[in-house]
Amino acid sequence: MGHGGDVIQELTTDHREVEEIFAQIEALPTGDKRRKDLAEQATIELVRHSVAEEMYLYPAVRHHLPDGDSIADREIEDHSEAERTMKELEDCSAGEARFDQLIGRLMREIREHVTDEEQNLFPQLRQAAGADALEDLGEKVRRAKKVAPTRPHPAAPDTPPANKLLAPGAGLVDRIRDAVSGRGKTH
Repeated sequence: MGHGGDVIQELTTDHREVEEIFAQIEALPTGDKRRKDLAEQATIELVRHSVAEEMYLYPAVRHHLPDGDSIADREIEDHSEAERTMKELEDCSAGEARFDQLIGRLMREIREHVTDEEQNLFPQLRQAAGADALEDLGEKVRRAKKVAPTRPHPAAPDTPPANKLLAPGAGLVDRIRDAVSGRGKTH
């Protein structure tokens, strides 16, 4: 499954890509420097994915599902927890014991979130929203990921309209920092 299609296909593809990165991290020995590079790569993908969901998926959930507000609020709280973990992870090297604790926590948080979305939220949304709405959301999510931040910003707004206004600027700054530092590039 590649990128494209409706919002559920797009986000599920993201989930699989992040899981592949997690599997690579788990396959490497503790302390291996490549674990930090892979953790940064996972963070970039997770932040872009989360911002796109907060900009477009969760407003659609609020609109289309009867209990949409509480579902969206819970999903956003999951994102906030993961973002705090990613922020802590930024300051750790692969050789620190804290790195292993944090990457383990992040993997658990993300895997639980993915399972919940794929088993509960996505089927409900597919049933409640029309195919055209889901296709439109898929395109919006792909566009949002192109300009989204690549680093965790736990204090940034996570609901519209503030997130839609601030994300592109933060994304530009993050991509410049990444280019200068080489962050997210495989060595």
